Amino acid sequence: MTHHGEDEVHEPAYYVEPLASSREWVKDNVVPSKQQVFDYAKSLFPILGWIYRYNWTWFLGDLVAGVTVGVVVIPQGMAYAKLAQLSPEFGLYSSFVGCAMYFIFATSKDITIGPVAVMSTLMGNILTDVMPHLPQYADTPYLVAGCMSVVLGCIVTAIGLLRLGFIVDFIPLPAIAAFMTGSALNIAMGQIPTLMGNNSVKGYNTRAPTYLVFGNFFKYIKHCNINAAVGLTALFLLYVIRWVCGYAARRWPSREKLFFFLSTLRTAFVILLYTLISYLVNRHHHDKPKFSILGVVPRGFQHIQVPVVNSNILSEVAGKIPSAIIVLVIEHISISKSFGRVNNYTINPNQELIAIGITNIFGPFFGAYPATGSFSRTAIKSKAGVRTPLAGVITAAIVVIAIYALPPVFYYISNALLAAVIIHAVGDLISTPTAIKKFWKVSPFEFFIFWAGVIVSVFSSIDNGIYTSVAASAALLLFRIAKAQGKFVGTIRVYDRPTLRRASQQDKPGNSRSVFVPLDLSDGTNPSVKPQLPADGIFIYRFNEGYLYPNAVHFTEHMVAGIFKRTRPGIVNPYGSLGNRPWNDPGPRHKSESDIDMSLPILRAVILDFTGVSNVDITSIQNLVDVRRQLDRYANDTVSWHFAGVKSPWTRRALIAGGFGSSDSVTRTVFSVANIGVTNDKDFASAPHNDAGFASASHSQEEFAVDSRSQEKGKPEILANSLDTAVIPILSVNHPYFHVDLDEALKATELELGLKKPFE
Repeated sequence: MTHHGEDEVHEPAYYVEPLASSREWVKDNVVPSKQQVFDYAKSLFPILGWIYRYNWTWFLGDLVAGVTVGVVVIPQGMAYAKLAQLSPEFGLYSSFVGCAMYFIFATSKDITIGPVAVMSTLMGNILTDVMPHLPQYADTPYLVAGCMSVVLGCIVTAIGLLRLGFIVDFIPLPAIAAFMTGSALNIAMGQIPTLMGNNSVKGYNTRAPTYLVFGNFFKYIKHCNINAAVGLTALFLLYVIRWVCGYAARRWPSREKLFFFLSTLRTAFVILLYTLISYLVNRHHHDKPKFSILGVVPRGFQHIQVPVVNSNILSEVAGKIPSAIIVLVIEHISISKSFGRVNNYTINPNQELIAIGITNIFGPFFGAYPATGSFSRTAIKSKAGVRTPLAGVITAAIVVIAIYALPPVFYYISNALLAAVIIHAVGDLISTPTAIKKFWKVSPFEFFIFWAGVIVSVFSSIDNGIYTSVAASAALLLFRIAKAQGKFVGTIRVYDRPTLRRASQQDKPGNSRSVFVPLDLSDGTNPSVKPQLPADGIFIYRFNEGYLYPNAVHFTEHMVAGIFKRTRPGIVNPYGSLGNRPWNDPGPRHKSESDIDMSLPILRAVILDFTGVSNVDITSIQNLVDVRRQLDRYANDTVSWHFAGVKSPWTRRALIAGGFGSSDSVTRTVFSVANIGVTNDKDFASAPHNDAGFASASHSQEEFAVDSRSQEKGKPEILANSLDTAVIPILSVNHPYFHVDLDEALKATELELGLKKPFE
């Protein structure tokens, strides 16, 4: 024990970090405890966390939101079913199941599961492609759609149960925006012929690539008929009502809620108006209506049965499953995350996958086809003041009423009107010019990926557009990882100042600290500031990305090239005779000191900044071992390797296995220590250092140098006033080449090489 007046400081204890253990990792991360099993089971039913707190205030909010969404989902569901090449009632069935089941598994109060334009269009394309190979289902295509729904539901549920929802994060925003925009253009263009009435012309395939549909529209424009009058005026009226309500809400903010509901109900109003017109026009022309109408919609649930899942259907749809899963998952997760951020709550992506998976598994029992989260209905539900996921049950009740009470009304709905509803709905999925401009400002590479996805969707198909944008994004990610480049850094001494005015003699200098910035100032540091190079022969290299097998060689090649450029070999002619010289050594034939810049230093130490490295692997460590041998030969001496900021015990274990971190001849010369605030010998003896592997140290074992960064402001060294104090090292003392940060690493290197004395 050393005395300093009233203060008493215990000898610093040694800390030896135990190596990371595979058994401990398996115990902590693979084998769950009873509590973890219970928490996992409970997490599968989020409703248990809030249903017992349900109250009348929540119910009123859910009632308004549920009824509002119900009025919207009925016409949208029937319209989207036609996109899926199914009868309108199947859209109602899908709407009912999605709303009725989601609340049990939901972690989002806003999202509404049901038929959506993109998934419905994709389902329609799948049926168009596979039905010629399944003639036995020619009259029952909904069975194929139901089989697809069950398969997708099982896969998505498995992803959620295995907690693999993080894979969704590998699909970036530009890829999502590209497929949404491309899909919206594809859907809107495919509906324009129905809107204009020339979709029934022989040879006009409205499911062809978007550019062909667009070209053929003008080819067959002469076949447009009275349906165009219905469709165009309905579409115009939908946009006028939305614009007027938006303007009125801005003009009279106090009545914003009223105008919101009027705008939300515009689809229902337009459909009722035009259905009344259709009834008046076609009530005496059932056999030959004046314009195309929906026709008979069966009352009730007419297709309740066990889904058909067999090898014949699976073999035909297998190739379509990946794109369908991508659409099902990213549309739902992106929408739920977005509205969670807007409304200040967090969703569980894995649980959301389970929710849509269960919905799609059980949906076909009621006649439903694949469904996912709807952007437009979720936005309506959020603004309508929804309080809990139970609002979906109210929406489901509205849909059931419609299924049983409104089929006679559905008979007179115009197909051109439904096309207008679809076009109006998908228009919001197209990325705005402002968003596209932002893509360019943030990342030009991803800007081009966005356009690649859109262009492929327009000139090929939605499936290929999805694959293109996702594959291009993955390629860009891998390229950025593989071509990551580190930086040589130097030191700048910085001071804290309250203002930027010129300092006067009365101004006291602020606290100072060392910061390490790239020597080329590529991080945006003021070019007037010149970083100080480390001592001759010492190089500090910072890894800016994870150090893994894709980029290991690229990192080290850049580092070695920079070292060779700034140093000279330790021996002029390392090969001796000409016969030992490698074939690729350009010469000169007989090397001498005149051929080498002798003013350059010899390499003595390398400091690696691992603060940006979260993981390493076998390839990267072996690469580091090979580079160490290469530099030892180049310097004709043993080069010291120091590591700063190694965060993971597994990374330290890997480096130790590669022979880094310690040396037989070198012990730790600088300690970063912490004051644990022990007040007496009894407390010190009972402190956790005994359980964590601390042991008393003697001066004969190592010299103790306290890092100046551990000094407390206003206190000498690390001592508290009038307090018995114990200091402990932050890092393990048996690996002197691992350091807390670059400042400590540089000091330790300089002490090791004899460039500085302790406490200098």
